[in-house]
Amino acid sequence: MSYDFNTIEANWQKYWAEKGTFNAENNSEKPKYYVLDMFPYPSGAGLHVGHPLGYIASDIYARYKRHKGFNVLHPQGYDSFGLPAEQYAIQTGQHPAITTRENIARYREQLDKIGFSFDWSREVKTSDPKFYKWTQWIFIELFNSWYDKDADKARVITDLEAIFTKEGNANVNAVCDEDVEPFTAEGWNGFSSREKQEVLLKYRLTYLAETEVNWCPQLGTVLANDEIVNGVSERGGYPVVRKKMTQWSMRISAYAQRLLDGLDTIDWPQPLKDSQTNWIGRSQGASVTFNVKDHEATIEVFTTRPDTIFGVSFMTLAPEHELVQKITTSEQKEEVQAYVEATAKRSERERMADVKTISGVFTGAYAEHPFTKEPVPIWIGDYVLAGYGTGAVMAVPCGDQRDYDFAKYFEIDIPNIFEGVDISEEAFVDKENTIIANSDFLNGLSYKKATKTAIYELEKIGQGEGKINYRLRDAVFSRQRYWGEPFPVYYVDGMPQMIDAAHLPIALPEVEKYLPTETGEPPLGRATVWAWDAKNNKVVSNDLIDDTNVFPLELNTMPGWAGSSYYFNRYMDPHNVDEVFSKEAINYWKEVDLYIGGSEHATGHLLYARFWQKFLFDRGVVPVDEFAKKLINQGMILGTSAIVYRISGSNTYVSKGIKDEYETEELRVDVNMINASDELIPEELMSWQPQFKDAEFILEDGKFIVGREVEKMSKRWYNVVNPDGICEQYGADSLRLYEMFLGPLEQAKPWNTAGITGVHSFLKKLWKLYHNGDVFDVTDEAPTKDSLKTLHKTIKKVEEDIENFSFNTSVSTFMIAVNELTAQKCNSRVILEPLTILVSPYAPHIAEELWQKLGHSESIATAAFPIFEEKHLVESTKQYPISFNGKTRFTLELSLDLSKDEIEAEVMGHEKTKQQLDGRTPKKVIVVPGKIVNVVG
Repeated sequence: MSYDFNTIEANWQKYWAEKGTFNAENNSEKPKYYVLDMFPYPSGAGLHVGHPLGYIASDIYARYKRHKGFNVLHPQGYDSFGLPAEQYAIQTGQHPAITTRENIARYREQLDKIGFSFDWSREVKTSDPKFYKWTQWIFIELFNSWYDKDADKARVITDLEAIFTKEGNANVNAVCDEDVEPFTAEGWNGFSSREKQEVLLKYRLTYLAETEVNWCPQLGTVLANDEIVNGVSERGGYPVVRKKMTQWSMRISAYAQRLLDGLDTIDWPQPLKDSQTNWIGRSQGASVTFNVKDHEATIEVFTTRPDTIFGVSFMTLAPEHELVQKITTSEQKEEVQAYVEATAKRSERERMADVKTISGVFTGAYAEHPFTKEPVPIWIGDYVLAGYGTGAVMAVPCGDQRDYDFAKYFEIDIPNIFEGVDISEEAFVDKENTIIANSDFLNGLSYKKATKTAIYELEKIGQGEGKINYRLRDAVFSRQRYWGEPFPVYYVDGMPQMIDAAHLPIALPEVEKYLPTETGEPPLGRATVWAWDAKNNKVVSNDLIDDTNVFPLELNTMPGWAGSSYYFNRYMDPHNVDEVFSKEAINYWKEVDLYIGGSEHATGHLLYARFWQKFLFDRGVVPVDEFAKKLINQGMILGTSAIVYRISGSNTYVSKGIKDEYETEELRVDVNMINASDELIPEELMSWQPQFKDAEFILEDGKFIVGREVEKMSKRWYNVVNPDGICEQYGADSLRLYEMFLGPLEQAKPWNTAGITGVHSFLKKLWKLYHNGDVFDVTDEAPTKDSLKTLHKTIKKVEEDIENFSFNTSVSTFMIAVNELTAQKCNSRVILEPLTILVSPYAPHIAEELWQKLGHSESIATAAFPIFEEKHLVESTKQYPISFNGKTRFTLELSLDLSKDEIEAEVMGHEKTKQQLDGRTPKKVIVVPGKIVNVVG
């Protein structure tokens, strides 16, 4: 009976789907285990072989934990809102919902073919109104919350209103806007409704503010920093500029310290933790206030080196700083404006990365040094960012290399405030060995003492205070797109009002086009039915807005990270229409036990999700404040690109071996046209794309050989390998085993389709182990000691490997075991039945088929993991090397129970010993029990 993997895999995939084999229970006497993958964005291209790597690893672990007796939740869904679907809709006019639905169907088909043990009964899609109803609900909860610093948690906004009513805001220690004015209870109670709303917006955890954003005119939307590459949009490569817009923002900054502290409580990769730590950017120092000469304005800076305050020789503001336009003198206006406009065309990421370029403009204005009262020139420079810190720095060129380079370039004074230090060539940045000089009351002090003294003196004159600062900024939460979650917000006299949760979801309206309006409004500005009837609680025509109870709805949509910030919790109770999830469900599953996904999400999804989890914990919605106990970043499967060499200025291509004879340029071509010998048939290339239609080819030895290069698997490089073809030719079990066999899970590794034949041959050998020709041949005969030894060392190794996520070495172990059992001619059920279970997490289809043939009616998923027994690995005999005068001549297997004399007797009586001695009497016989025997003489 041959190994018909196509039939076997189709049958078992159908069986699992019909039986709901992997559906988890929300209440079980078994211990729970929650395994999760970062859910995919369903693109039109479908999956390539690099995508399933993490899914296969998580699936192995999920199946293993089921064998270990756990109630396993292993769900899957789709992160289905996003810019790509919207861009496709703009190009084709097709509704994003249609293309998203088609793409999801394609992904589901591919995922099912690989045999994942997903609980599809819990599938979620972020673009489904039944799901984003709860995204909208969480937004409302954030709006109705504030952060109490004393309690170190979020509280409901009605608590804050009650405090204001009784005592005003003098004693409120909250995270809020910096421009909050103090007021008494009498003042609060005298405010109009609008004034109260304006004050509360300064405290709410989600709020409206004018924010510097990355604006992409061609895409008509705001982009996050991670959506910009080299100053242009990642999608489309369009220019991005900085501009101010009124946006919804979220006070993630309120959670900065807790986000840092929480990293110590979770088992996540250290490089990822380091990324978040650096992104949050905690620093300790002082806030210093500089008065602007001839202005009422002041400039606040944060510095980690208040000890160097007497070394300030200039100040630098971000070009976007609100004071720039106010303080710039008329003589400098034109130059400053030109610089501001030029800077707006560069992304923040680009500006931060560019450490070589020195540029800036003097504003013509001066600040006043807080102690010396000397004038300090105020410059603007693009290395200062408006959104980081205060958007202003006090420049101490003698103690900071960037300030030093700036001062040298623009010929600004560089006063030396360090005792015994030469700063003629570079700044002195070794703060631990600092002794302050030329600094009045700080002279002779070390860094630490000078810092404390400077802060004390600043506080004494009311121009500064000690402060802990974070680089983490509040997250912009508005996008000028169509294909995203609508905000549950309408506006009365310009003030935002939340739609009552009872009337959610607020679903996306139909629009004629998916572009911004001609007047620059987001695409929702094109909707004709997009107004809120506050009396009847429903969406109505915009024509009714002049009516007393009908108001405009928010035109922006939420960003892509909204739904992904809590989807892991929704899986616990995905069909609940009354609440985001029941208390019973969330208290049972609590958190994700194992999360697998890419490290590229370190400062995006993973940081935002931790923020939302902590907020929901504060509000009593979830029982734990970290959503994932353990996280693994899988490495990338790289493609092996195919390169052809075109003679420059021609349409002639030369084979790789002779390319150096010509001046050539490289072009990448579809790897699916290349055979295992790196050979390309020219006719196939000529019919692939029009540019190759009339190409000419210079061959070597009658063949056209391409170059190869390992790089990211991408449609752009034409090096994508489709898993469908692999499954059809070799089977899903072969694909699963091969992806694990390629190398450690966390490492990047190149794909080579030719290599899959090895694991496919292994599966055929495994199949043959259970068969004698066409007959299934497993007996109830007792196994040999060797077979038991092979089984139990395999159990031990595979269990250790899975627990350590060393899946690649498990595959090697299986190969060794099957080779040994084949050599032993083992067909004992005692051995082959547990072997089937061991293989099952990795190659579930063949395991299910063999399990059924072994006589079981239930899925192998219900079988217990084999128990390792040490006794089968305990050696009862020893292969002794028998040496004569130190040279081994033969080996002899002897019982380990024999005494020294008994070993000597066995050796001396052996025929081969007699042959070696040839009648001679040895001088002595050296015996070390369990090790060696050496006959001397």
